[in-house]
Parts: sequence; C-alpha cells; structure tokens
Amino acid sequence: MKRSLTLTGITVNAMALIAPGAFLWTTFQIQASQKGGATAPDMWTGLFFSLILALLTAYSYSELARVYPDAGTGSSYYFAEAALLDKEKPQHRRWARSAKLTVGWISHLYYWLYPAIMVGFMGILFGYIYSAMFHHTLTYVPQAAAAVALAVVCGYIAYRGVSGSTMTAIIINVVQITTLLLVSLLFIAHRLGHGNEAYQLANAGKVIIPHKLMNVIYQSTIAILLLVGFESVTALGAEAIRPEKDIKRGVLLSLIIQGGICYLIEYFAANFVVGAKTETFVAGGKTLTGYAAAGADPAPIGTMIHNIAEGSLGHTGTTVSLIVAVTVLMALLGTTLACLNTGVRVTYAMAKDKEMPGILGLLHGRFATPHGGIVVLTLLSAAIGVYCATPYNVDNITQITVASNTGTFLVYGMSCVIAMVAFASRHDKHVLKHFLIPGVGALMNLAELFGVVYLALTAGGTTAKDAYKSLAIVGVWIVIGLVWAALNPNKRQAKDVVDTRRAAPVAAV
Repeated sequence: MKRSLTLTGITVNAMALIAPGAFLWTTFQIQASQKGGATAPDMWTGLFFSLILALLTAYSYSELARVYPDAGTGSSYYFAEAALLDKEKPQHRRWARSAKLTVGWISHLYYWLYPAIMVGFMGILFGYIYSAMFHHTLTYVPQAAAAVALAVVCGYIAYRGVSGSTMTAIIINVVQITTLLLVSLLFIAHRLGHGNEAYQLANAGKVIIPHKLMNVIYQSTIAILLLVGFESVTALGAEAIRPEKDIKRGVLLSLIIQGGICYLIEYFAANFVVGAKTETFVAGGKTLTGYAAAGADPAPIGTMIHNIAEGSLGHTGTTVSLIVAVTVLMALLGTTLACLNTGVRVTYAMAKDKEMPGILGLLHGRFATPHGGIVVLTLLSAAIGVYCATPYNVDNITQITVASNTGTFLVYGMSCVIAMVAFASRHDKHVLKHFLIPGVGALMNLAELFGVVYLALTAGGTTAKDAYKSLAIVGVWIVIGLVWAALNPNKRQAKDVVDTRRAAPVAAV
C-alpha cells in the first residue's frame, strides 16, 4: 500500500465516520422511540456518557497505535496479537492467536454491519427528499433501489483508493459542520424567541441534567453509534506517512472535534426545541407532538426545521429542510465511504494471515486497495441496507443497529483490556495512562453491554423483540466464528507464519 496520508487525511477520514450532521437526522427517531419515548429526555446525557466512554477507549487505541506503529491494516486485530507476542513467557505467547481471532472476528459485527446501517439511512433519506420535492410518497422498491445505487457509488470510490476518499471527506466535513451550526442556531433562537410555546423539556437545565440513570444507559446504547469510527483509522497505518505520530493524534482529534464539540451542541439544540408546535406527526389518524411525534416520524429533524422555518424564515420550510436533507445525504455518503475504506482493511489483514477467505485478501495492482473485500462488503451492505431501509418501520434498522453496537462494546472493551496487557511489562508504563484509563473504559463498555441485554429482558413490546433479534444476530455470528476457527484448513499454517513474521519486530518495539 502507498503511504500518502498526512495527519489531516487521517483525521478527516475519522471525522467522516463521526458525522454529526448526518446522525442527528438519522438516529433521532430511534432515540425518541426507545421504550415508547420514556428514555428520550435523557438523550443528551446518554450522548455525554457515550462520549466519556469513547474518549477513554480512544486513548487506549491511541497508545496502542503509538507503541505498535507496524500494525498496518490490522488495527485492534494486530494489537491483540502483538500485546501477547511481546511477552517473554511462553504461556502468554501461546494465547496470541486466540486473542487476535476473537477481537478480529467480533470486530466484524461492527465494521461489516455499520456500513449497512448507513446504506439503510441513505435509502430512507432519499425517500424523504423525493417526497418533499415531488409531493408523492416513494414506495419501498424504488427507495431500496436508491439505497443499493448509493452503496455501489461508495464502493466504487473506495475501490479506486483512499486519496479520492480523503478529498471527498474534506468537502463533506466542511459542508456538514457549517450546516450543523446554522441549524443549531435556528433551533436555539426559536426557543428563546418563542418562550410561550409548550416544549417537551422545561428549560436548558432539563436537557443536560440526567433524569434517570438507567435511561441514560439506555440512550447511550444507541448514542455510541454516533461516535464510533474514531478507532478505525488505526487500520490506515499502512497508508499513513507518519503512523507512529499521526494515527494517535487523528484518533483523538476526530473524536474531540465531532463528538466533543459538534454533537453536544446539536443534540442540546434539538432537544431544547422539541415541543407541541415544532414537532408534529400524524399516525393512525391521531396527531402526535413532541417526543411521541419524533418517535413515529421518519425524519423528525426535517419536520422541526420545516415547522420553524415556515414561521420564522418567511414560509421557506420545505426549501430549508430540503437543503439540510441534501447535506445529510452527502454526509451519509462520506460515512459509508469511510466505513468501506477502514473496516475492510482489518478483514484484509486477517485474510493475509489466512484467518479469512482468500478473496478478502486480494490487493488491487493499480489502486493498491483491498478490492476483493470492498466488493464483498459493498454487496453485503447493499443487501442488509435494503432490509434497514423499510419506510415507516424503525424496527428493522434498530435490530441491525443494536447488533452492531453490541459488537462495538465487545471490541472496545477488549481493546481497553489489551492496552492494559500491552503495557503491563513495558518500561514506560504509567498507572493513570495505561491502567486506570483503559480499566475504567473496559468497565464502561461492559456496563453498556449489560444495558443492551437488560433492555432486551425488561423493555417489553417491540423494543424487546428488536433487542432479542439483535442478540440473536450476535450469537449466530459468534457460532459461525467458532466453526470457522475450528475448520479453517490453513489455521496451523497461519499461526506459524504470523508467529515467525511478527515475533521479532514486536519484541523490538
């Protein structure tokens, strides 16, 4: 692979994954509908909880990237192996293959489902734009076809190389951050100028103060979807000019800019303005308002923009909401593209080790991209995305989202533990940096995972059914992994090759 990415290139690729303008639009309905809307008032605090978790995990990833700059495309898969191969005792080293396979296989629940969720979001958003422009509701078949077409476009750009993807990400990030700030200002200004209207939350303090701890955890199980992606640029180490410095910086910068600044602003503004007049939706012949409407409305942010602009910007509601929707579609394209670029590189590393089918380890002779994996992942994303793109049905996309997030919690938690293992015998270990921070990160990820399971057992109704289906997807994938690991005809050869190739450079580090 060609080393062409500077710190800017690495950071913007991660920022494309943490796309605040896109996710405010796409996930607000899922968050508002959780447990019949009971957890919606803790949307901002759930996001803040997830941000703390993500920052702790991001620091663990950044430290691993610093000490293992030769990880290349392997990311956490490589870190898991290197942390144990770096040990002097044979009883530690013998677990290297099991550790890397566990992390690598589980990471696919995240890396291979996440782009499918983005494809589903793009299909739903395309239907919204079409309906707003032509005043005609798009049926499921053409909406699904649009999702597939957009997935293919992203796959083609990823196929041709990461440089083109980086330029696309830069443009999209500038557009979405600008739009985000304008929309947030519009929401806040409306609330301050129309204090006599009925709003869901009484004041700004109610937005940022937790209402119920369990509801904060519930909301954070969805909010983590908004923040994931910061760690995936560790898979771009083979294409970074200075991986030993820039990977670590890119991981932290992307999360701080998009999550710590942009997301907190926009989610405050959106929850601050939800009310009886700003958010309305007709379902089953009944007019819903506030969070109840947002949970049933496939585009609640679009509705709020439309209603506010109609009254405050000279009846331009449709025009303004369409402009914002187009920028969100651009952001989703950038996110899907970043998913295809980064996630598939971990698969490529596993295939090169013969721990995945050989087609996933093919590298294009001209573009130097893992094109075999990109083609397979594009097709899979399109197929699952069609399932997610069902209009006016939040259940399908919720099932895939929770399954993906479960994989995220598992991989993030294991990576925090790996950071502790990696630094346990190093001369530069630090109690705060390498034990306390990753330790708290591992516990928080574990708490999130238990939150998902508890939600499945206690929520009842469609929420419980969706969660059970999500956990079933996770269970089936783990069983497939165990079968593959046991039956893989190249497993012994792969172990010998990996140990011989990596033991010496890892020890040197």
